[in-house]
Amino acid sequence: MHPPFLILETGRPVEPMRRHGDFAHWIRVAAGLARDEAAVVRVERGDPLPRRAGYAGVLVTGSAAMVTDRHDWSERTADWLREAVHAGLPVFGICYGHQLLAHALGGEVGYNPTGREMGTVQIELHPHAHADPLFAGLPPRFPAQATHLQSVLRAPEGATVLARSAQDDCHAFRWRDHAWGVQFHPEFSGTHMRGYLHARHDALAREGRCAKQLARAVSAAPYARKVLRRFVRHARGLRPR
Repeated sequence: MHPPFLILETGRPVEPMRRHGDFAHWIRVAAGLARDEAAVVRVERGDPLPRRAGYAGVLVTGSAAMVTDRHDWSERTADWLREAVHAGLPVFGICYGHQLLAHALGGEVGYNPTGREMGTVQIELHPHAHADPLFAGLPPRFPAQATHLQSVLRAPEGATVLARSAQDDCHAFRWRDHAWGVQFHPEFSGTHMRGYLHARHDALAREGRCAKQLARAVSAAPYARKVLRRFVRHARGLRPR
């Protein structure tokens, strides 16, 4: 029996997409984890953070919240993540989780100066990413789903930035050999992405963008999902510290 992964849920999907389950469910399925291979703690709803012992690794979800708002639950989670990562527990942060991990480790998070990044975007790997356990062997450019207003503006000291997009210079980073953050959503299917575009139709229109046009450009993103599944395998192979 493998030890379970801990999923820290930092928010909920937009209302129309909740019929497909919550973020923890989307991530668990995309990661290839069975129900008994994941434990969910809904930190945004006030669940207490658990002891670190007994988990193979931690997955941190996205959220509609902003890291810069410094909500109490978010700051408590950042403190917990900082201690967990320094103790050697494997961590994988997605979108808000990516930003929260960077914040916890001393990086800088803020509004992306280019504005909202949304839809299927092209992820560009830096050459050194091809030696990374999660990104090795992937194409130098591949599609991924993204939806965010804030970004990691400065990666934590000692982190390695692995990927960028046209709008975001830090779409992925690694800290030491066991902690990763990705701004893109490896758990999103095309259905999820199109649902989010529809839900943000009015906001996109105010920005002079067309949700229907962006939805027509949505494509599958198998390499992004592969990164998530590789984290699961990598975390299971690391020895407890």
